[in-house]
Amino acid sequence: MADSSELLCEVAKKGDVDKVKSLIGSGADVSYFDGDGLTPLMHAAKLGHGNVVKLLLDAGAPWNALSPSNHSAGDFAMDAGHQEAFDILLNAGIQAELILGTIARRANENNSNSNGDYLEDRVSFSEDKLLDSHSKGVMMAWEKPLMEAHAKAVCSGGGDILNIGFGMGLVDTAIQQYSPTSHTIVEAHPEVHDRMIRCGWAEKENVKIVFGRWQDVLPQLGTYDGIFFDTYGEYYEDLREFHQHLPKLLKPGGIYSFFNGLCGGNAFFHVVYCNLVSLELENLGYSTQLIPLPVKECLPEDVWEGVRHKYWQLDTYYLPVCQSSQDPE
Repeated sequence: MADSSELLCEVAKKGDVDKVKSLIGSGADVSYFDGDGLTPLMHAAKLGHGNVVKLLLDAGAPWNALSPSNHSAGDFAMDAGHQEAFDILLNAGIQAELILGTIARRANENNSNSNGDYLEDRVSFSEDKLLDSHSKGVMMAWEKPLMEAHAKAVCSGGGDILNIGFGMGLVDTAIQQYSPTSHTIVEAHPEVHDRMIRCGWAEKENVKIVFGRWQDVLPQLGTYDGIFFDTYGEYYEDLREFHQHLPKLLKPGGIYSFFNGLCGGNAFFHVVYCNLVSLELENLGYSTQLIPLPVKECLPEDVWEGVRHKYWQLDTYYLPVCQSSQDPE
């Protein structure tokens, strides 16, 4: 079996559809990793053999398998500029995540610090980072240009602004520069909340602080012209749940954005989730524009020193700007 699976890798490299079909039919393992740690699907994607990519996917080849260098088949197709293979893999990833949510579940399983645990956890503040007790980054100063861009987007129409998750206050500081009519901040962590009070946020004329988990304080919230969402210790399912409440929270014509850290350690998985969240928001009646922002220069070499979880490892950040697909009345 190993010989036929090894041979499958070789014929996948050559793009030989007939031989790939024959080997699959004889029982070759489409999930096989060769001596270089690559699967037949990765080889086909790397060399742009779209027809073989589709054939292997149809036979059950895992679209999200990773090589020793943390590359999936989609990463190989993307890096080599093979658009057809990339599109096939992207569609396969979106469909699989819609049905199974495997990456989202894996993120939950691999991260021991759920939102509930985090809220009971001690946090530490320094000039350039906010860490939990496991030295995982909650928020870091390198995000400041991104938060300023988010603030500009959600404040573009003025009016009433809502931010879910204060953290280091980067986005809220930027929001204040636009002098919104009202600025509501929801924060659930007691130490972060106490720090907000000590720093005078409760004394600002247009600021209202709501202490608690967003799920618990929804009845206290109104409607807003701009909304930003960035919570720690929550995952895609929590973001998806929040999106179900957007029609009640966001005024017609309002702007919504969120910290787009979805799968921030793998470029192709990130693209899959950017497309997935855009699709799901579209189903709720919102159009999403993803604005590319280079972040490589924001990340000094020692940025992750003393931080256990590198939650962002990509060169480009896609800032989501979401608005109702229908014009306000």
